[in-house]
Amino acid sequence: RKPKRPFEKERLDSEMKIIGEYGLKNKREVWRVNYALAKIRTAARTLLTLDEKSEQRMFQGDALLRRMIRLGLLLESEKKLDYVLGLTTAKIMERRLQTKVFKLGLAKSIHHARTLIRQRHIRVGKQICDIPSFLVRLDSEKHIDFALTSPFGGGRPGRVRRKKAASGGGGGDKGGGGEDED
Repeated sequence: RKPKRPFEKERLDSEMKIIGEYGLKNKREVWRVNYALAKIRTAARTLLTLDEKSEQRMFQGDALLRRMIRLGLLLESEKKLDYVLGLTTAKIMERRLQTKVFKLGLAKSIHHARTLIRQRHIRVGKQICDIPSFLVRLDSEKHIDFALTSPFGGGRPGRVRRKKAASGGGGGDKGGGGEDED
């Protein structure tokens, strides 16, 4: 959902800061997270207006809190709707697969993490995941690793290494200079 005012300096600056910090592709990714956050907070706000004992507030409130805890956005100790209103964009960005891959040290930079994910080198559990914005659940967090088919995870070597092996392992450069012996 695009912002109402296109040229607000504070908002533009804060968006650029988020893009740089979390290695996002464009502003739409920031807006998408902000929109999801707005919907979550609106749901929490409407539930807070209901009576504490009402059936709807108890069921939907518990479901919302359970979802937030499972995604790792709230701690086990924060089982109140008031904490849902305190969620920030940064909290959601920290749960993205791209950020997790970088923080776990599988990638050299946040941009490298995005490339690894898009090129299908990363798996969550047994499943290869090629979506950088995938929100990692708490229980899946420890299962993030290189894919079994990836050269990083013990799969067959990549294109350059295979070519070097075929030509006898000579030279350190990757096809530079125009010498074609094959």
